[in-house]
Amino acid sequence: MCRLSCLGEPGERANTIMHIALSGWFWDRPDTGSGQYIRRLLPALHELAGDVHFTLLLPPHIRQVEELPPDVSLLRVATPIGGQLGKVWFEQVSVPRAARRVGADLLHVPYWAPPLGAPVPVVSTIHDVIALSIPPYRGGPLARLYTSLVAAGAQAAAHILTDSQASRSEIVSRLHIVPERVSVAWLATDERFHPRVGSENDAAVARKYDLPERFVLYLGGYDIRKNVHTLLLAYTYVVEAMADEVPLILAGRPPGAWGTMRFPDLPQYIEQLGIGDHVRWLGEIDEQDKPSLYRLAAVVAFPSRYEGFGLPPLEAMACGTPLVACEASSIPEIVGDAGFLVPPDDARGMAGAILSILVQPELAGQLRNLGLSRASQFSWRNTAEVTLAVYRQVLEEVSQQRGAQL
Repeated sequence: MCRLSCLGEPGERANTIMHIALSGWFWDRPDTGSGQYIRRLLPALHELAGDVHFTLLLPPHIRQVEELPPDVSLLRVATPIGGQLGKVWFEQVSVPRAARRVGADLLHVPYWAPPLGAPVPVVSTIHDVIALSIPPYRGGPLARLYTSLVAAGAQAAAHILTDSQASRSEIVSRLHIVPERVSVAWLATDERFHPRVGSENDAAVARKYDLPERFVLYLGGYDIRKNVHTLLLAYTYVVEAMADEVPLILAGRPPGAWGTMRFPDLPQYIEQLGIGDHVRWLGEIDEQDKPSLYRLAAVVAFPSRYEGFGLPPLEAMACGTPLVACEASSIPEIVGDAGFLVPPDDARGMAGAILSILVQPELAGQLRNLGLSRASQFSWRNTAEVTLAVYRQVLEEVSQQRGAQL
């Protein structure tokens, strides 16, 4: 554990060739994609690049930082206001100023919030542009204003990183950024997601959640893009075809209110379909239990129709569990031929894929091996290598521009 009293002094490592400042707004939110990203990327960068110094710029609400690599400096950045406006101030004003204050050569904003202007070059990671792609996610006037702000910031950034070729195509087309300024760095799982590592905990996790011997698992969110309603419709065909009971387990935090534009009323839909006895809600899962949950499942179903990357399919494959997912967005790029891919609106096809795995052990074994092989192609070291190459490319371009001006 590292408290903020251990702040490093700017420029304290004179022998480094690069000093990178990273915005740490989501560091204390490992339950979010942006939080997972920075907490996994920074250690990988630190391990790979011994000649690079990193400073993590933290908002005032983060009082202490855990799991930080050694020799990474911390700086808490004040904002004069709180709330959502305080977050905008942090992103647009405080972070750029802090990057200059610590003597950084480059600022990396690891989520879609690059400042409109900065005294150092900016690299921003944009995981997806869902707010531009799907109307229910655009929000009200303030949300749309924020999207316009960060979209303009992206156009001003020196370079954009993203998680998949699918996201890169959307960023280029929707944000009007030239393709040469957008690079893909695939994400990865960590060592916990493995067919054997930690498997001694599986029996305890099964007892903790009172899991049946065989079940189909969905683990994720319940907003409309996750397409869980199609999975529920598919399960009516599974129930009809299966002589033995194999329930569908729904895991993940449910929304505060069902029946909104973004969150369809799935409990009511389950009742309407008449499959209430075959579907079980687990609710939010403790993070440390997720690998066991994947390993215990007979099939993982991931019906999402839009993902910037899609970590759950990769986590399932890394744990050796057969996967059924949708042929949409980034999913085919991540899964390859290692899982059953079906059109996102094809409930019968989804049911057929699930049934095929449940009733054909040889097919399940084949998909298990293919998934493990596919998952091994993703690593945070690879992500860090691409990221570091982008840093160096940007600084080289800045150097050349300055030389041309002399």
